[in-house]
Amino acid sequence: MIEPLLLAATHLTTLAGDRVLSNASGFFFEARGRLFVVSSRHVFRDEDSAHLPDRIVIEVHTDASDVARATGFSLPLYDDSGAPLWRQAADAAGAIDVALIEIDRSALPPSASWRAFTPQHLLGRFDQVEVGTSLLIVGFPLGFHDTLHHLPVVRQAVIASSFGLRFQGQGYFLTDGRTHRGTSGAPVVMRIGAADATHGDLPWMLLGVHSARLDVGGRDVTIDEALGLNCAWYADCLLALTE
Repeated sequence: MIEPLLLAATHLTTLAGDRVLSNASGFFFEARGRLFVVSSRHVFRDEDSAHLPDRIVIEVHTDASDVARATGFSLPLYDDSGAPLWRQAADAAGAIDVALIEIDRSALPPSASWRAFTPQHLLGRFDQVEVGTSLLIVGFPLGFHDTLHHLPVVRQAVIASSFGLRFQGQGYFLTDGRTHRGTSGAPVVMRIGAADATHGDLPWMLLGVHSARLDVGGRDVTIDEALGLNCAWYADCLLALTE
């Protein structure tokens, strides 16, 4: 049996033409009958580092009875006029490092198999989560994953800042966990118990979208260890992005 949570995440490759630029993480989100792949905004475009892909490729399983069978599914990031096909989140404080792009279900292989988070997997009340709560970050650190079965790995983390408060006024909270490049765009989830009618076979709450490691300016790299803290943008921004 493959845990459905692992089928909700997808390995994401960014390309400019035929040139591979980077590996990243993403996950499936379904709302109002439409299917999306979610990742970090800087995966789709990052002007500061001159990361300017024109398409992404995600891995999709093609046989529910044989998880080793999968294919790459290419998604252009821009239309013929150069307008972006992806949507990015923003709030009163500015840009949010979350973006998504819609998947045309009819273009997927008929036998494609995946799991998707839904609005029912988002928290209705932030006071349901305490600091120190155990989390999982499901992704592809440095591109590493089970390449035979095309499945991600998970890292353990805990909530490291007051959940529901915007850390330093930004739309994210902190997690304490070991992460690497390639984890950008990974879902940050909290276990809620057994499967039920509301959450289907994904008994996890989607709390955030992992963005990046957080460090402090002025740290002496020769004597001070990195903080080991990460930014995770609140996942409720997906409601507005999928309207």
